Amino acid sequence: MKKSFIFYIVLLFLAVPNLSAQRYLPGMRGLQFTAGSVNALNLKKGFHVGAALSQYNKRADRWVFGAEYLEKEHHYRDFTIPQSQFTVDAGYYLKFLSDSRKTFFASVGLSAMAGYETVNWNEKLLPDGATLTNSDAFLLGAAFTLETEIYIIDRLALLVNFRERFLSGSSIGKLNSRFGLGIKVIIN
Repeated sequence: MKKSFIFYIVLLFLAVPNLSAQRYLPGMRGLQFTAGSVNALNLKKGFHVGAALSQYNKRADRWVFGAEYLEKEHHYRDFTIPQSQFTVDAGYYLKFLSDSRKTFFASVGLSAMAGYETVNWNEKLLPDGATLTNSDAFLLGAAFTLETEIYIIDRLALLVNFRERFLSGSSIGKLNSRFGLGIKVIIN
């Protein structure tokens, strides 16, 4: 088992320099899935998961349409209060860096966002008898994203991204930074 695994890894590294795939072509679409941390590299304080569709255009840039779930934990005495956000976004990403073999790409993007936030799943009374004054709210805002794509094979890329979100309407915090890892599958 171990020998066959090592054989496939060596074969992958031998095949990568010979790849001459065409990427970022007009009309290409990719489906991406990301997950990561919020406001720190500690998943206990907050996490996010998301999915998006990328549509590449003739300038080697792309439109991205996605949905995301984000949860942050706020500590109060001996328990935590969850803050959950459900958002959708649409944005435009400009490619600003790539290598000559087209296996590495870096992009910067700006997205419009809308969503809904709930604090403690709308439970106002806490276990110690205190009452939350924060209420659920609709969110509207924008996000700035820095993203890298590293193609492993023709139709599969690893993603590393950083996103700064500004969402007005939140009763707890309007700015949230998030760091994520993911995969992108080219579907056509």
